[in-house]
Amino acid sequence: MEKRIRRLGIFMMLCFVALFIQLNNIQVIKATSLANNPSNPHVLAVARDQPRGDILSADGVVLASSVPSSGTTDKYRRVYNPFTATLFSQIVGYDSPIYGHTTGIEGEYNSYLESHTRPATSLRDWLVNRTTTDNVTLTVNIQLQNQVAAELEKVDAYNTAPDAGAVVLNVKTGAVEAMYGVKTFDPNPLVSPNAKTEMAYYLGLNPNGGASSPLVSRAFQYGFMPGSTFKAVTSSAVYDHDPSLAKIDYPQTDCIQVNGRVTKLCNYQQADGSYEKCGGTIQVTLPQSCNTAFAQMGIALGPNLATEAQAFGFNQRIPLDLPGVSTSLFPTAADLTGDDPLKATAAFGQGFGTNAAGKSTTVVATALQMAVVVAGIANQGVIMTPHVMQQIRDTQGNLVKTYTPTKWLSATNFITAGAVTQLMQGVVASGTASGVGFPASWNVAAKTGTAETGTGNATGSNLTNDWMVAFAPANDPKVAVAVAVPNQPGSATGAQVSGPPMLTILGDALAATP
Repeated sequence: MEKRIRRLGIFMMLCFVALFIQLNNIQVIKATSLANNPSNPHVLAVARDQPRGDILSADGVVLASSVPSSGTTDKYRRVYNPFTATLFSQIVGYDSPIYGHTTGIEGEYNSYLESHTRPATSLRDWLVNRTTTDNVTLTVNIQLQNQVAAELEKVDAYNTAPDAGAVVLNVKTGAVEAMYGVKTFDPNPLVSPNAKTEMAYYLGLNPNGGASSPLVSRAFQYGFMPGSTFKAVTSSAVYDHDPSLAKIDYPQTDCIQVNGRVTKLCNYQQADGSYEKCGGTIQVTLPQSCNTAFAQMGIALGPNLATEAQAFGFNQRIPLDLPGVSTSLFPTAADLTGDDPLKATAAFGQGFGTNAAGKSTTVVATALQMAVVVAGIANQGVIMTPHVMQQIRDTQGNLVKTYTPTKWLSATNFITAGAVTQLMQGVVASGTASGVGFPASWNVAAKTGTAETGTGNATGSNLTNDWMVAFAPANDPKVAVAVAVPNQPGSATGAQVSGPPMLTILGDALAATP
């Protein structure tokens, strides 16, 4: 009995020690983080006793503001401009009484937007009230954003709610001039003072908690197989790692044999069921978008193809100043080693599904990623850091912070970038984008893409992801644009589906960019 009492006493003592440690952990070590946690109801309540700073478009329109609240316990509530709320929702985000401020600019720059004490910079500052909020101005202007949205919303897709995305980047600064994804949402119900309204709307947007929700942007948070737009990266890999491949005159053919898991790899399938025949050097095969030629280049490049993809930003988070940016995926050098079918299909932006270990090796890219790729080629191989914040000012108009253009990656050298630019100009002059209608005065460099998804719709038609990427003017680039329209009927092509919106968006972007 005495032994049992001793054991029980030791056990109780250990429990007391564990409780003591946990109490100190909560009350001392984690006290500050818990007190400031945005999910803490007390923090949310205190925040609503103070206004938040405004969020403005590049052309000075207020997109989000705080207004005095009546009939609720909160002194202020967040309001999103009804004329721009849906247009900017995936960039601006929302400041929800229930779900917090973890998305968009509301989340990324919360420390500036919420009420805070301005640092003292002089003796006078210590004698005055330094409580303030800051206003965040974006790089995105309303007119161009609206034009991009209109083009994507009217894409003649076979389904009623296509998932489409587009991004416009300033080549030299990395500024995001427009970024829009279909579908989108209205953030105002998410800041409703009525909790039932807010919760019902959120659950309606996010019924399964998955990527199909409009809360997930098709421009920078969700990717698709890029198809032949990736040939711009493969072409860069040729010049960077094995320039002799650019001189090979690949034979004219419709299909090739590939050792391994596939026996035949073919070019684009035409309406009559036959496959296009193509071949030649890279100066011909990129404008033609010849899969068989690029498959052979991919096999020859091997792991160097993964090295080039990494250099252009794949398999790493693009440092865009917004939460939730999706990482675009490309097979690793280890994945490609000894796997000719994967080398072949990855070279034209598809991949082979999974490797022997069950790991996905499909190439996946966001519209942002492919805009970054062409911006790097346009900017002599240097990729500037994409950003949506232009400047931050306090309530007195004093400048608090401004964005300074910063290099992110040196993807390639200016010689390779120049060579690939000429190839992409050929796509417009005599290749797959020749029928889009770009005026010669724009001097456009472009690449189309039609990726086979391997899935079908209700009628049994195979679906494709239809892309176009472009920059202009090729001799002194100003803007780079990527347009992605996934899950289209197999008879469609990148030029047919993404060409018309690209034509309008690129023209508008050129007109809007100094």
